[in-house]
Amino acid sequence: MNAPGDLASERRIVFVLAAVQFVNILDFMIVMPLGPDFARALAVPVANLGYVGGAYTLAAAVSGIMGSFFLDRFDRRVAMTVSMLGLGAGTALGGIAWDFESLLYARIIAGAFGGPATSVAFAIIADRIPLERRGRATGAVMGAFAAASVLGVPTGLELARIGGWKLPFFAIAGLCFAITAGAAWVLEPMRAHVAAARAPTWQSLGALLRPRILRSYLMTALAMGSGFILIPNISAYVQGNLHYPRERLGMLYLCGGVISFVTTRYAGRLVDRYGSTLVTNVGIALLSLTIYAGFVVVPPQIPAPLMFMAFMLAMGLRNVAYNTLTSKVPAPNERAQFMSLQSAVQHLASASGALMSSRMLSEGPNQVLIGMDHVAWASIALGCALPFVVWRVETEVRRGVAEMQT
Repeated sequence: MNAPGDLASERRIVFVLAAVQFVNILDFMIVMPLGPDFARALAVPVANLGYVGGAYTLAAAVSGIMGSFFLDRFDRRVAMTVSMLGLGAGTALGGIAWDFESLLYARIIAGAFGGPATSVAFAIIADRIPLERRGRATGAVMGAFAAASVLGVPTGLELARIGGWKLPFFAIAGLCFAITAGAAWVLEPMRAHVAAARAPTWQSLGALLRPRILRSYLMTALAMGSGFILIPNISAYVQGNLHYPRERLGMLYLCGGVISFVTTRYAGRLVDRYGSTLVTNVGIALLSLTIYAGFVVVPPQIPAPLMFMAFMLAMGLRNVAYNTLTSKVPAPNERAQFMSLQSAVQHLASASGALMSSRMLSEGPNQVLIGMDHVAWASIALGCALPFVVWRVETEVRRGVAEMQT
């Protein structure tokens, strides 16, 4: 049984990590709905918007692989602070971009630091939150995704409408620096894992290639690849193909974000009670139906706001379920290294999906995207493979816990 002080400390940690994830996710998310805005300003075809998201996620993947060699050897607080400062600097550089290439370079810098920030955040959860409450804590931190949708993206879109597409980059950079200072103040030094992380680098890395962990990486790759083959193009699709007005785009993300916020708040409790496999199955079923009805059927059989809200609901269920499961896979002394490699896989799969969609799509008159039905079918196919991998990983995790208790 935990003392009240322990629970209060857990709440402070979760709150700080949620704030860190909020600005980290907002930095990544805002680029996608802003895509048509800077595409017009920089004379970029909307079919190439996937390259912007791909640049960020590819850089995050590379930095994740590099971070796996040394993150477990540093104080978690120090690693978090350095990562967030770099993220803020890269975001600020995006605000002074003058052409498509300079914007890509700025996003590469932001991704190189944003990826490790996510890895360290989830390593802190695994370090400090007991197993029986980890699903709820993971759901709370992942609620930052919904908060970014509810508060951050609509605000950023409104700032762009008032002051141009560069203004949201400067605003997010300032917020990033402020949250970094707050996190450095609130988080205590975390070095308990360091003594156990003294194994030779290649030896410890090889341990993270055992079958159960490889299946966990496959689970992450399927989840992120199936999502990000579609996500970077949603804003351009609803505006160009569905003729959804730009001035109401913020409201669209607000509605979707509210749904996602509620979902992530309760999905963690569902995972703690029923397991990741069942929650993943429900999420994938809903997601597949939504993608089919909204992107394959022409014209779509559901209005754009309803489609987006259903999409965010399904994504929330699926993401909380598999992220909670991945936190149970590694041993305590290899968590940051595992999370770093996991982040690399996550971002590499996201980059692959985004870049693949740019290769599959073309632009028609009035910024209409041609080929979205093919992209949608690819997303459904990848997503439907996920439940089988989740079931296998969860079965192995439960078997390992049972063996430790006997």
